[in-house]
Amino acid sequence: MNFQTLPKITASLLAVSLYVAFISSLGRNIDALEPYFISFYVDQGLPEIREGQVWRLFTPIFIHFGLTHLAFNLIMTWQLGELLERRFGPVRFTGLVLILAVVSNLAQFYTSGPAFGGLSGVLYGLFGYFWIASKFNPHFGYQINPGAVKMLLAWFALCWVDFFGLLGNIQVANMAHTGGLLTGMLLAYFGSLRGSSSLRTG
Repeated sequence: MNFQTLPKITASLLAVSLYVAFISSLGRNIDALEPYFISFYVDQGLPEIREGQVWRLFTPIFIHFGLTHLAFNLIMTWQLGELLERRFGPVRFTGLVLILAVVSNLAQFYTSGPAFGGLSGVLYGLFGYFWIASKFNPHFGYQINPGAVKMLLAWFALCWVDFFGLLGNIQVANMAHTGGLLTGMLLAYFGSLRGSSSLRTG
């Protein structure tokens, strides 16, 4: 895979994530991350967003804590994002990413507060969309590797049973994963009921 040949929205997701990782020293510099968190308050109803900082609904996806977190999310977003963006075009792919980001970020915030970040909610949403569209939409044009399905679902399950927490002080944004996955699956399924992808280009 060549970064220079990536479609522009997928490339932008990777580039901004790398930039935020750099300026925040992989999530260790909390002050540098302040503009990217969904909020700095737990129980006050997202006051920054109500005051007009609507970008905070999306920007937690660019926050990563540690090299492993960053590398896994970038590699999987690269693979899934490239295929889906080439399939749908940049405008409709952007719409899908924004929907997945908002749903996964809000799901995580309302269950655990604002201290979270990562592309994995969007990643699981892209995976869910790809998985269901490839099964039910005859016009989708792609098939997902069954091994990739098993790997991502196994990772999803291990996170929910806190397997990685047992290995160290690792907290996983499980509701972001769940919100993204279910949203991507639902968008693909209801699009398939109409006989084509809900985000298919003409």
